[in-house]
Amino acid sequence: MHLRRILRPTARTTTWARPRRVAVPLLAAAALLVSACSSGSASSAAEAALAALPRSTPSSLAPYYAQKLAWRSCGVPGFQCATLKAPLDFAKPASGDIRLAVARKKATGKGKPLGSLLVNPGGPGGSAVAYLQQYAGVGYPAGVRARYDMVAMDPRGVARSEPVECLSGRQMDAYTQTDVTPDDQKETNALVKEYRKFAEGCGAHEPALLRHVSTVEAARDMDILRAVLGDRKLNYVGASYGTFLGATYAGLFPERVGRMVLDGAMDPSLSARRLNLDQTAGFDTAFQAFAKDCVRHSDCPLGHKGTTPAQVGDHLKAFFHKLDGHPVPTGDRDGRKLGEALATTGVIAAMYDEEAWPQLRAALTSAMKGNDGSGLLALSDSYYERDSGGRYTNLMFANAAVNCLDLPAAFSTPEQVKEALPAFEKASPVFGEGLAWASLNCAYWPVKPTGEPHRIQAKGAAPIVVVGTTRDPATPYRWAQSLSRQLTSARLLTYVGDGHTAYGRGSACIDSAINTYLLHGTPPAPGKRCT
Repeated sequence: MHLRRILRPTARTTTWARPRRVAVPLLAAAALLVSACSSGSASSAAEAALAALPRSTPSSLAPYYAQKLAWRSCGVPGFQCATLKAPLDFAKPASGDIRLAVARKKATGKGKPLGSLLVNPGGPGGSAVAYLQQYAGVGYPAGVRARYDMVAMDPRGVARSEPVECLSGRQMDAYTQTDVTPDDQKETNALVKEYRKFAEGCGAHEPALLRHVSTVEAARDMDILRAVLGDRKLNYVGASYGTFLGATYAGLFPERVGRMVLDGAMDPSLSARRLNLDQTAGFDTAFQAFAKDCVRHSDCPLGHKGTTPAQVGDHLKAFFHKLDGHPVPTGDRDGRKLGEALATTGVIAAMYDEEAWPQLRAALTSAMKGNDGSGLLALSDSYYERDSGGRYTNLMFANAAVNCLDLPAAFSTPEQVKEALPAFEKASPVFGEGLAWASLNCAYWPVKPTGEPHRIQAKGAAPIVVVGTTRDPATPYRWAQSLSRQLTSARLLTYVGDGHTAYGRGSACIDSAINTYLLHGTPPAPGKRCT
């Protein structure tokens, strides 16, 4: 199981008539777990604050801010695409450019235009262009799409923007099946070998690019796009990791913040070890809710009425342990069987959205009682964005590249992981061990990190709406609380419920508050809570 940082919003039925993905693709637009990219104790938070950049544009960057986009058809009705140039290295603009994919859908209404609304679904590694074309540009509320040009840009290293590449499809198949709960030194060595192979593969592709895919650089790219689009200020909706990207922009360019929504917020002040530990606890919260729901249904293979969540967890762990020694067939054309690693990933994938729980119950039943692992394999493949032909998107590659550059590695040796296991297993008896070992991946990264944990204040910014869900498994609610305290102009909007992110997930209260803010500039009342 390869840990990703934060998940993108899942597709589900909403009050917006949001396009629904069913069965396997339900989570294909989802899932980014915290990656292992920060050192330090699990309890410390950063004291330093992100410093704003000078208001005036340096002369060396003036040509980038003055460029004109050549819009063309995307091949998707109603959308246009273009390529934005940015310096690969902002400290040395003359050293070369990076080309970034941009897409837009022009405002559809006759009311007063509100400019551009940039959207980012999270990741890092999620394609914002695909998100715009498949969801935001057609599924955001009609009133919002009527007044804004809907815009997206794949961040550097992601999808269409000079993507980071690391492993072939077959190599990724081996990587995703590697046991991340090693029982002995031999298995520990095998896990370390796979992490090294992954890192070396990324480093061999284009080492110069790996040094320049940080969140700070992506935020600076966004400011170039803002200017090129002709917007005086940046209007933005970011989910999951997209909240870190948006908050970083606000910290660097506070005077240029327009209407900004950060949904499923991250806390930039925490080390990755702390982030990973917090998220491990978040997944335990989600699993507890799943366990309680599961035993209410007659098709639950993990228990029945009266079975406690702890007992459900024990049953699932016993199943994982069985798979560790005896994988079950899946019917996969490439011969993959369902082992512990893929099964665990499949279960975790379904924790992001309670609407995936019936699918998970069916998949577990097939695997546990029918010796058929195809359902859990499908969930795992959706998490990794692997298609039926054995091809992977660059999601996992870009995710590691950004995370391992943004923060120092959570653990530098297997011994450090072993020391931390009790804390992780306490946070989640079911997932803690695997999530701790999955936090080792950045230890072998070929490029040194350039970032550190820090607070973001964004003094002078317009009101920023920070959205937190009380039982969010991927971005715990306390992260939203912390970010809202750091940002001097933040207004916290709370969704009391389950699942990851809140906007467009069925709460009329949340949607109304955010739509009012986007369309009229009026932030939610202080302390507003929705169900």
